[in-house]
Amino acid sequence: MNSLSTHVLDTMHGRPAAGMELTLHDAAGAMLFSGTTNQDGRCPDLPTVGTGRYRLEFAVAPYFAALGIELPAPPFLDLVPIMFGIAHSGHYHVPLLVSPFAYSTYRGS
Repeated sequence: MNSLSTHVLDTMHGRPAAGMELTLHDAAGAMLFSGTTNQDGRCPDLPTVGTGRYRLEFAVAPYFAALGIELPAPPFLDLVPIMFGIAHSGHYHVPLLVSPFAYSTYRGS
């Protein structure tokens, strides 16, 4: 099994994205986990996973709307899906840097 982590950073405000809802799905679309980021923008309760394909979905629009940010209707970014694969044993870190109009990710350490 492989450990999995994420860290969400709110690039609009230059701080961790505390309180963002996220879900983890397997390749078949089954939800494996649902949670919310903590004060540091992390979700320490993500489960361990085997090799395969996965999707993390981040509820970006609800997060920014809850902060009072006026978003267009519909919002430019609503749910941000990150589809990634785990091919080898080890730790996989999937960070998300996000604003209401842009996001970036990479394989972290």
